[in-house]
Amino acid sequence: MLTAPGTSSVSRWPVIVLLSVDAVLLATLELFYLPLRLDGVVLPKAGDVPLPLSALVAAVTTPLLVTTAERLVSRRLAMVPLLVWFVTLLVLGVEGPGGDSVLMVDWRALLLLAGGALPAAMALGGSLGRSAVSDTGTR
Repeated sequence: MLTAPGTSSVSRWPVIVLLSVDAVLLATLELFYLPLRLDGVVLPKAGDVPLPLSALVAAVTTPLLVTTAERLVSRRLAMVPLLVWFVTLLVLGVEGPGGDSVLMVDWRALLLLAGGALPAAMALGGSLGRSAVSDTGTR
């Protein structure tokens, strides 16, 4: 379902909405699974060490959302899933369910934010850079 440059914008909106819903769901799950530890409850017991697997998931999925939005919708709207992911993470992290703060104040929160936002921002910058080069090359 690749859209051509001349395709109407009506067919683009369901795709960007679906990618935004994916970003909300991923940010929610990554935030709630951030406190995982090797304590023998969910993961095997190995010294009660924090294991932020959700930061790794964020580092893989947010650039994937951006590149998918670039490919299926447009290069200019490729930032929407990243912005939705970031806003969801901050809103749920600071004002979580019931007013609780879910985002921990330690290195794992920074790792989640950086692990999700930096690779996606690099993918977005590459996308917009290719767009700028192709625009100047056609003139």
